[in-house]
Amino acid sequence: MIRTTLASLSNTELNRRLWNAGVLIRIPPFAFRIRSQIPVVASGLARLYADYDVLADNAFADFHVSVDAVRRFPRALCTFRLDGLEPFTPLALDEAFAFLEWGMNWCVTSHCHTFVTIHSAVLEREGRVLLMPAPPGSGKSTLCAALALNGWRLMSDELGLLDPSTGLVFPSTRPVSLKNKSIDIIRGMAYQATFGPVAYDTMKGTVAHMRPPATSVERSSEPGLPAWLIFPKYLAGSSAQLIQRPKAASLMQLAENSFNYNVLGKAAFDALGSVIERSDCYDFTYSRLDEAIATFAKVPLPDDVADD
Repeated sequence: MIRTTLASLSNTELNRRLWNAGVLIRIPPFAFRIRSQIPVVASGLARLYADYDVLADNAFADFHVSVDAVRRFPRALCTFRLDGLEPFTPLALDEAFAFLEWGMNWCVTSHCHTFVTIHSAVLEREGRVLLMPAPPGSGKSTLCAALALNGWRLMSDELGLLDPSTGLVFPSTRPVSLKNKSIDIIRGMAYQATFGPVAYDTMKGTVAHMRPPATSVERSSEPGLPAWLIFPKYLAGSSAQLIQRPKAASLMQLAENSFNYNVLGKAAFDALGSVIERSDCYDFTYSRLDEAIATFAKVPLPDDVADD
């Protein structure tokens, strides 16, 4: 079967689809139909989603989204729409691609309850999954990008999709969102990394997205069992420290980072409890990415996993 990837579409064809019925991109486990007439959206998709499969126009889409230009005096803005509805206040026009990424995250966290969705970076090594839940400003995405460029498979920098029936964590592999100084830090450590459009003066500061490694996209349908639950925090001037933390406190914090814990109730509690049971739990502080990468390279498998 011949695959059609976004990279195989000419700029003319990509724009034709975006302007009309939309381009239907497979981003396992979902499919998004995306429409937009804003050039920065087409540019961002071409640069960051080149390795993703494009589905036939008549294929099923989980989400029908668009980012459209709107006129609000005194300047042009853009709005995100799902099925024609506008859930958010319009943003500046040059934030259109970032708005698409934020909106896609919202589609999953607000409407998909097949999984327990966790606000977490997710990576994989040797078939075992690392979950890194953390609030904004913790350095989670910066650390996630660095690990993805140094031997770990990127599954997501934002969303952990936990199947409550199997205990498996499924990928939602999309570009890594980086902010402010982190953009230049990752550029400096990986000259081969590709970045999308830069949005300045957003509510999060300066924002740019890093293209996922091609190998991570190729394996974006492969789930894995959790083995590590690590809560990262960037602390200026600190050395890399990985400190084991109690499992009860880890469960509470993991639940706090779940978007739909209150929707799924007992099923979510049981699923998160299974993650805790299978995983070694740590707090991690760092300031230097090279030390962090070296620390994560040596993190041991949990005893019961090592015996599998």
